[in-house]
Amino acid sequence: MSRALTSVEGPVASEVAATKRAWRVVANGLPADTSPSARPVVQAAAESSARLVVPALLEEPTAASLTGPGSGLAGLFQSYSRLSERAWQLIDAMIEQIEHGSSVAARFARANVALYLESVYDAHFTLAQIGKALRAGYRRLGGPAVFGTALSQAEVDALADAYSEAADRLHPHVGVRLGS
Repeated sequence: MSRALTSVEGPVASEVAATKRAWRVVANGLPADTSPSARPVVQAAAESSARLVVPALLEEPTAASLTGPGSGLAGLFQSYSRLSERAWQLIDAMIEQIEHGSSVAARFARANVALYLESVYDAHFTLAQIGKALRAGYRRLGGPAVFGTALSQAEVDALADAYSEAADRLHPHVGVRLGS
């Protein structure tokens, strides 16, 4: 599990960086004029999340056979990657409707985009829980005494820091409510 999480650490960091750039623009809802400020950063976040490849061990068919802490970690990663990708795609689609759709479609998109913004926030909150779950699972399975040189406490700590609230959680919380 640690190798699988390590293998996607760079792409996840890129997705998080793209999301944080977009988040500054959309956390309180879409701006009145979406094209110059929101569209490019939302598209970049959508593209970055779409490029994220889930390692085979964390994919659903393989993850279904995992037991113990590995199962929970796989579930967290799957939730993050799916929710982030779909939410950014839908936010981009909402902007498309606002810019090019009928007035009814634009009003609907503006009134409902908060659902997808909340989904991006939730995806990154989930991502930030992986580090806590990794540390807890490592301890529960016996830690350094059991893993020895195969997986050191320092390696677990570095990986847990990469998948932590400090690294991945979005600030501020979504500032817009559904239908506003």
